[in-house]
Amino acid sequence: MSALESIPKVDIDPSGVFKYILIEVHKEENNSESSVTIVRGYKRCNYHSDIFDEVQEKLESFDCEPLGGGRISHEPDNKKIHIYGYSQGYGKADHEITAKLVKDAYPGYTISISDEGY
Repeated sequence: MSALESIPKVDIDPSGVFKYILIEVHKEENNSESSVTIVRGYKRCNYHSDIFDEVQEKLESFDCEPLGGGRISHEPDNKKIHIYGYSQGYGKADHEITAKLVKDAYPGYTISISDEGY
């Protein structure tokens, strides 16, 4: 398993409404660059850039590039995750990509997306 493959694709808070960002993580290995797209979202972060700073610190041996952000509403009791909104700093993430990654990480959940709301 490469270093990139060992990074969890989705790391979001277990419940509540919070900001999230989509990040592309790059690593040059064996003279070729590979990348993985990850989702990170935490209630403790007031700004999308706070999430990015935290992720960059944890993944300091990789190059991280923010692809955009939004919000996630996570209702574990109802097995629902709603992805919506945008980041003022990074723009709107591609919620379709986020939904696919989240669906893989949360099988059995209903995943919905919307371009409405902030």
